[in-house]
Amino acid sequence: MRLVQVAQRAVDLDRASAFYSRLLGSEPSGRFDPPGLLFFDLDGVRLLLDRGAPSSLIYLDVADLRLSVEELRASGTKIIQEPQLVYSHVDGSLGPAGTDEWMAFIKDSEGNTVGLVGREASGA
Repeated sequence: MRLVQVAQRAVDLDRASAFYSRLLGSEPSGRFDPPGLLFFDLDGVRLLLDRGAPSSLIYLDVADLRLSVEELRASGTKIIQEPQLVYSHVDGSLGPAGTDEWMAFIKDSEGNTVGLVGREASGA
């Protein structure tokens, strides 16, 4: 079994499209309006931005967490929580062994919270 799709509330599809295109570095893969659906492809998992969906908390892997947060801050995105170390992966059960997992949280254009996840070599 694998994850196929995650839905997130989006009141304004144009605004959400601009925000997520910038955040993800890619354009939407599909738009159906009506009824108010916008799709992005996240490496084979669909991110559905939907006027009728409830808000959810999603976590996105980013290559450079600190740089991503600074770029988002500069673009006017609200940073809810600055990057902080959340877990050191020792045995590889939750992530690559020998890495530290860092997280930060932002507000998207629609008021949803989005977690950003970055990994660094332990002790870096």
